[in-house]
Amino acid sequence: MITLEVEPLDLGQDVRAVGLDLAEGADREPVRGEDAARVWSMALPAIVAQQPWVLDFFSHLDRVREFCRTRKLEYREASKRSIVIPSLQADALFDLFKRFEGETFGMRAGSRLNTADSALENELARQGVDAYHSAYPAYSFCAVCNFEDGSVVVLSETLWASEILRRVRPALQGLEIQVRLAA
Repeated sequence: MITLEVEPLDLGQDVRAVGLDLAEGADREPVRGEDAARVWSMALPAIVAQQPWVLDFFSHLDRVREFCRTRKLEYREASKRSIVIPSLQADALFDLFKRFEGETFGMRAGSRLNTADSALENELARQGVDAYHSAYPAYSFCAVCNFEDGSVVVLSETLWASEILRRVRPALQGLEIQVRLAA
């Protein structure tokens, strides 16, 4: 049985975070491949709700560019070492998550995306997802996506584990997956 566990994380007094872990079986092995891509491509947009959102890539950019070009997906060169991909339809998101499951990348959501955030985008290019630490309060949330380990860490001043659970459960109905708060 596949399980998506949602739990508050203690990352220090200055950070509010919620972890999502996608695992299977008694050994709690991370779920990968098509099953994982399907779950994440349904769960993450559900967390976003109706807000604008983007994905932030800051490594293996040639592969990201090529993927976007061949599928005619919109993207923006945010800096010399950072690419921003605006919200995608479910099928394109599934393909992207399946293709880049071995990469760590970020996600941002909220009205702050109505204007470019060049300071954050430059910091993402320089220090990766660590740049979200000081920037996440300006957004509904920032997330660190590490699908190889079966995890997403959501940094947010407004989203609690219970709210994320409330948003994700209906989105995953119909899949053979248990969605719960971590014990």
